[in-house]
Amino acid sequence: MNRLPIEKRAQIINLLVEGMSMRATSRIADVSINTVTKLLIDTGAACAEFQDKTLRKLNCKRVQCDEIWSFVGSKEKNVPEELKGVFGYGDVHTWTAIDADTKLVPCWHVGTRGAESAHHFITDLSERLAHRVQLTTDGLKAYLEAVSDAFNGHIDFAQLVKLYGDTPAREASRKYSPSSYTGSRVDVVTGYPDAEHVSTSYVERQNLTMRMHMRRFTRLTNAFSKKVENHMHAVSLHFMFYNFAKIHKTLRVTPAMEAGVADHVWTIEEICNLVAAPEAKKRGSYKSRQSQGASA
Repeated sequence: MNRLPIEKRAQIINLLVEGMSMRATSRIADVSINTVTKLLIDTGAACAEFQDKTLRKLNCKRVQCDEIWSFVGSKEKNVPEELKGVFGYGDVHTWTAIDADTKLVPCWHVGTRGAESAHHFITDLSERLAHRVQLTTDGLKAYLEAVSDAFNGHIDFAQLVKLYGDTPAREASRKYSPSSYTGSRVDVVTGYPDAEHVSTSYVERQNLTMRMHMRRFTRLTNAFSKKVENHMHAVSLHFMFYNFAKIHKTLRVTPAMEAGVADHVWTIEEICNLVAAPEAKKRGSYKSRQSQGASA
């Protein structure tokens, strides 16, 4: 069975995790877009399965959570009427958690920005932690019930609510500028969180890392995701690279090494090899195939 050499697979994956679009990757690697797509799907699925099994019983102490916006197919306002409200068309949010000490991303979830996605994400996070942690999120109300149900009070939880001034009318050149930041408010929800460590700075910086390393998250581009399934595979591949293969400049090791779930810096080839080799199909003799066709 034909299979790309490991060097070519590693080149394609390396281009993708460094923020190149799929079509640019296909041109540079001199392979078809279908080849790039299939490799993304296979590798993304393998990365998701590996991290789901590996990132368990984590000794995190301080966790920060946030949601990052993107879209699939088209922006929400341009979704056809018959597809409005169908997940996978229009706005999509990726929920992420990060350990403030090791910078490990223990889990993520691609969904909406509603209560159902919040419950799924926070429940998954709670099942990966070895002991009580301090959790900080933004002021999204969906976190309140989700954290209460998942942790049942065994958590030190606070929300950091950022306050912004009124958005003045802007000229076209400044329409993407954020509103002026005026301050923040800390709302203690559960337990006794240490006020000094109530912050979302690390997870917000992780949002920037995602936009820099996944072309489909870049604003004002036509490299956005066309299928939500491929969007999920790209996210899984990104976090495999971030957690296990990318050396954090401050830590000087990968987040997985700092967290004690890896003992070395993974190479791109190792990530590629998470995908099981396809089994060669057994081929019968010409006479046996003829007899099978006759009997049919």
